[in-house]
Amino acid sequence: MYRIRKVLNHNAAIVIGMEDNGEYLLMGKGVGFGKKTGERVEAGPETTAYCLQQLTDRGDAKEIIKSVSPVCLELANEVLNEAERVFGRIDRSILFPMADHMEYAVRRIKNREQISNPLTEDIRLLFHREYKVAQSVQPLLWERMKVKIDEHEIGYIALHVHAAIEDEKVSQAMQIARAVRECVTLVEQQTGMKIDVMSLAYNRLMNHVRYMVARALSGERLKLNMNDYMRVKFPEAFETAAVICEEIGRSLNRKLDDVETGYLAMHIERVKDDETTGSANNKAKKTTEEYHAGCGH
Repeated sequence: MYRIRKVLNHNAAIVIGMEDNGEYLLMGKGVGFGKKTGERVEAGPETTAYCLQQLTDRGDAKEIIKSVSPVCLELANEVLNEAERVFGRIDRSILFPMADHMEYAVRRIKNREQISNPLTEDIRLLFHREYKVAQSVQPLLWERMKVKIDEHEIGYIALHVHAAIEDEKVSQAMQIARAVRECVTLVEQQTGMKIDVMSLAYNRLMNHVRYMVARALSGERLKLNMNDYMRVKFPEAFETAAVICEEIGRSLNRKLDDVETGYLAMHIERVKDDETTGSANNKAKKTTEEYHAGCGH
């Protein structure tokens, strides 16, 4: 049971918890309709209570809610409803930074100050399910505010969705997307070939870099060392991987574990072979199996 402190609109109200005296944002269809300050209200099955006693990576929830319109809070809530439908249990505290981002996005669009995000395509591929969920805001924004949101803004919202389903901050997800883009660019520069972003090898490389960055940020280490094998078997790929690991480590301000070089080299070799032969059924694909066979595993 809650007590109404302030009605924001028909579907949102700031309330006080009767049991803990905590302050919450209560959201759900008709939750604020016809309600008055001090009136008691129950949280129904389709109503969500967001605690306002929390800090987010964009500031204090209480402060954010003062500068964000109820419509943007509603839109963020609906995106999270879709995320919950697709992914199951999520961290709904991301509502506040997501709504805050939407508020500024709407202002930029109305002022014709739309931004360009060079990582949009990487975000779309790397977090494709999150991106699809984020797209659900497009018709809602047009219906309620007559605002057309572009793919670059959708990319940023997708990072917020990702932060709601993974134990990562939005800034970390952006670091991962940036590292993937940097890696692909460096591989193209080192090999002199354009990588097909729709290829299976690219997809494997992209996901490997994603988890490589996550390991660097968390301090996790790979157990198997493939460096000696890859250095001898694929020296060019190994040299490229060493350069890339050094560059990514510099951009993350973290030194990547030396063991990462061999694994990255394997994926680079797969990409090179896919681009030159159009087939993944080759020596690079057998690298791991050959290595284990040579080690007696």
